[in-house]
Amino acid sequence: MTDVPLARAHAQLLAGPRADGVAEVVRQVVALQAQDIRANRLGVRVRSAGLTASDVDTACASGAVVRTWAMRGTLHMLAAEDAAWIVGLLGPRFAAAGRGRRRQLGLDDEVAARGVAALRAVLAGKSLPRNEIVAELAAHGVVLDPKSQAPAHLLAYAAMTGVICRGADAGDEPTYALFPEWVGPFETLREDEALARLASRYLAAYAPATAEDFAAWSGLTLRQARAGFADADHSEVAVVDDFSVRLLGHFDTYLLGYRSRELAVPAEHDRRIQAGGGFIMPAVLVNGRVVGTWRQERKKGVLEVRVEPFGELPGCLRSALSAEVDDLGRFLRIPVVFHSAG
Repeated sequence: MTDVPLARAHAQLLAGPRADGVAEVVRQVVALQAQDIRANRLGVRVRSAGLTASDVDTACASGAVVRTWAMRGTLHMLAAEDAAWIVGLLGPRFAAAGRGRRRQLGLDDEVAARGVAALRAVLAGKSLPRNEIVAELAAHGVVLDPKSQAPAHLLAYAAMTGVICRGADAGDEPTYALFPEWVGPFETLREDEALARLASRYLAAYAPATAEDFAAWSGLTLRQARAGFADADHSEVAVVDDFSVRLLGHFDTYLLGYRSRELAVPAEHDRRIQAGGGFIMPAVLVNGRVVGTWRQERKKGVLEVRVEPFGELPGCLRSALSAEVDDLGRFLRIPVVFHSAG
């Protein structure tokens, strides 16, 4: 019988060999949540070997990977070669779904269209942070309240329609650039081709999984998900019986990739992983199963990592967990102190 959590962990690079590069990680899992830059970096670390946080930033700045709005209409990191066809498939659905909220913010169809046209002029040949974009838009006759959500929703709409994407970060502040200039031509696929390709890629990274899982992860309708599954490659990932301990960061895609977390998280502890809304806590993963939570805090040039297990930790787990904490310090280039409550 297949050990489903362990098989999924292998497919996700969370058990067995790790990847060697940032783009390699992202291609394998299709996309990583990216609304939190620091958590996004950790999503790469936990699946790779030898990389540092600065390597992730370099990959973003070089255009090898791209942050833009994709699955479920939220910000994700994708490999550059996947960005256009994935946004082309998913973007229109979520752009349409956000129409009501845009109207509430004063961005009716006419204003949104003028805003997108102005963005093409404002960002031509450069990338800018949001506050500068808002100022430039006003000079082009599109006035948005910088304290409201209107600028964020206009930028997301423009990204979902293939006009812009995130550019290089200025420290931890995001910038935005025109998609064709930053990534290349916005070349899309026919819906049936895109559905089959995305379903195949999803299965390679998340199987064993169902069409319902695929719909929950992507935000597609169940009809679309089933159509994609019908034409997808259902090859299985090889699983090795090993012992793997990983520290997942906030919003890790392993815990967002399925309709339910019940196979990975004990039901009695699920609220410790998601107390409410879409906020997913950092988790300690052992062979695909969550056995606790963890948190980090910087104090006087040292990173304190505290693990709060769901139960008593066996000695073999403590040793592997300590090694994983050490790797976190290496990735962030900061000394670490490890505390465990169990």
